Amino acid sequence: MTAPATLDTTPETPAADGGRGSRRRIGLVAGVVAVVVALLLGYAGGLLTPTLTRPGDDSVEAGFARDMTAHHAQAVEMGLMAFQRATDPEVRSMGGDIATGQQGEIGTMQTWLRSWGLDPTGSRPRMAWMPDGAGLVKDGLMPGMATPQEMERLRAAQGREFDLLFVNMMIKHHLGGIHMIDGVLGASDEPDVVRTAQVMKNTQQTDLTNLTNAKKRLGG
Repeated sequence: MTAPATLDTTPETPAADGGRGSRRRIGLVAGVVAVVVALLLGYAGGLLTPTLTRPGDDSVEAGFARDMTAHHAQAVEMGLMAFQRATDPEVRSMGGDIATGQQGEIGTMQTWLRSWGLDPTGSRPRMAWMPDGAGLVKDGLMPGMATPQEMERLRAAQGREFDLLFVNMMIKHHLGGIHMIDGVLGASDEPDVVRTAQVMKNTQQTDLTNLTNAKKRLGG
């Protein structure tokens, strides 16, 4: 006698596994989408942030870069004259160091302006970026800058007269430059500008010590 067949009601294992597999696939796809979205947002943020935060044409940073470029240019001219014509070896060496150092800083400041999409020269008056800037400009000259007559006198000087004249003019020039540097250090939060300005100040303060010592040694 044959035993009756029984109905197997146990759920098939593959069906249950298939459900869990589908959920895993959905979760994986969602994770990939989230990563891609995050990458796209990060990329877009990286592109937009420099544009949104970079200094504008009327900013303290742009004004400082433009004005200090002009200020440095005169120091470079004076330094080259000292390097070529000073009779005192220390004065000659200082002149060369000042000329090369400040020419390099001019390059840095002009690179800032290009990276910010700004022209090397602006339309605002000299020193307009500093609160007391207008009152610091005398006969069109920024703090510490030599007059055309003083520059002509330096070009015509010889020997010890030249050395002392250069030292005195450069002391005045550096003191004016440090005042401008303090202005941007007190107003800017742009990391590159603050870092470079602080290096400028430290260098010029060291120069001032050396220039003052040379002046004393030369009997000025």
